[in-house]
Amino acid sequence: MNVLHTWAGLVVGALLFAIFWMGTLSVYDNEIDRWMAPMTRVAMPDKPISFDALRGTYDAAVAARARSWTMLQPTERQPVVRIVYRDGPELVSRYFDPVTGAALPETGTWAGTRFFYPFHYRLHLKAWDIGEWLVGIATMAMLLLCVSGIVIHRKMIAEFFTLRTRQKSARMVLDLHTVAGVLGLPFNFMIALSGLIILSITFFPSGWQSSYPDKKSFNEEAYSAYSRPKANKPGTLVSLDELAQKAQQIWDGSKPWAIVVQHPGDAAAFVTVYQSFDLGIVRSAPAIHFDAATGAVLHQSHEMRPIAQAQRFLSGMHQIQFRHWMLRALYFALGLFGCVLILTGFLFWLQSRRRRHAAEGRPGVRVVEAVAVGSTAGIIVASISFMVTNRILPLGVSVMGIERYALEIWVFYLVWLATFAHAWWRPQAAWAGQCLAIAALAVLAVALNWVTTGDHLLRSISVSHLWPVAGVDFGLLALASTAFGVSRWLLRAERPAGAIAPGFSRAGSHG
Repeated sequence: MNVLHTWAGLVVGALLFAIFWMGTLSVYDNEIDRWMAPMTRVAMPDKPISFDALRGTYDAAVAARARSWTMLQPTERQPVVRIVYRDGPELVSRYFDPVTGAALPETGTWAGTRFFYPFHYRLHLKAWDIGEWLVGIATMAMLLLCVSGIVIHRKMIAEFFTLRTRQKSARMVLDLHTVAGVLGLPFNFMIALSGLIILSITFFPSGWQSSYPDKKSFNEEAYSAYSRPKANKPGTLVSLDELAQKAQQIWDGSKPWAIVVQHPGDAAAFVTVYQSFDLGIVRSAPAIHFDAATGAVLHQSHEMRPIAQAQRFLSGMHQIQFRHWMLRALYFALGLFGCVLILTGFLFWLQSRRRRHAAEGRPGVRVVEAVAVGSTAGIIVASISFMVTNRILPLGVSVMGIERYALEIWVFYLVWLATFAHAWWRPQAAWAGQCLAIAALAVLAVALNWVTTGDHLLRSISVSHLWPVAGVDFGLLALASTAFGVSRWLLRAERPAGAIAPGFSRAGSHG
């Protein structure tokens, strides 16, 4: 079990940290969206806007021959109206003022919901589902690490209350690794298992292929889904507000949250009206399907099959889209504990082998250290650089045909690659240097938000609809303080001759 725990962590540790870090940021993806798209920093309206008020965008979707058109009403976490449809290969996502219905400027960024969130389960590698398979392999390794860690630390409870912070040695790092592991063990296991279950159809397609002729039949029986083919004839659309009112009557007064029109402009188009699912854990919402031309009810969603219900419950536990601020904060904290767990695992491996590898002339420690620095501190540097770039670039800018959102993504990946190169080139200074970079960039991000929008921390705290912006600013400043403190500790740990500090011993500098 010790060998399994060591090698499983060493092989997939870099990937696991990226998944945990991006997943932790995704807990507040909507809040990060509002920070990176200042035009969406509006107050929650007293009443929802009419669905028919934005009928013009539906006509644009029809002209683009979009497969579907979606309108989302404002929520507490995203108090703007959102319209989504696909114009050829391009996904069109537009925001509108929830009171006047006026179009807001293009956000020009993928921000949290379109960059951080998909990264944590797909790595933005869509071809052949490679990203999901890599994440699945890393998730299986996480389950192995949880189980083997319990076996290795037989005296887990006693070790949990033993944290020797004054010792600048591998012992202190191991204590911190154990404490982070014990605190986050139930969460880590639940997150890993539920993540596999969410993607189970990708990993185990034989589960439905053995019993259903196609995926459509499976979805209809398991999730009470509804669909019908296009008629390839022009069609009309009744009033969306009338359909929303019908659905509200059927639901005994519960208000609709979203409307989706499938096959816009076609004679076989149908409209699906959804309730919000933020009041329950299950990642599913009651839905009613109407004929687009007549408004007749075609299908009502009913109770899902037990297995599907369990799958959607675990999906809801993993994705935490329900309305619970305290639990969301707990998820964020436990996600950070997971990052600390992986980081300290790397550090313990490096500290316990640095002198022996140097004496034997083996390059293993230097390779692992470069990977560890770049995949932990480096991805944090890249993430904050992504946010800093967002506040520097003006709206509508493009360079050599590369749009603003793509420029932000390019900066993220180029900075991330640079941190790996820096860790290989300067192994002795990489840990402290990149921690200082995190601190400086985080403070710069907060300052740029103030300069470019006028929403400084004190103002954001005093205005209720700017609290999410204040939360992101506060998180950046807390990260800056922590990173600066860690860099100071690392620099102090380097001074005594022969001290074993992560990435700073003189033996470590020779690999």
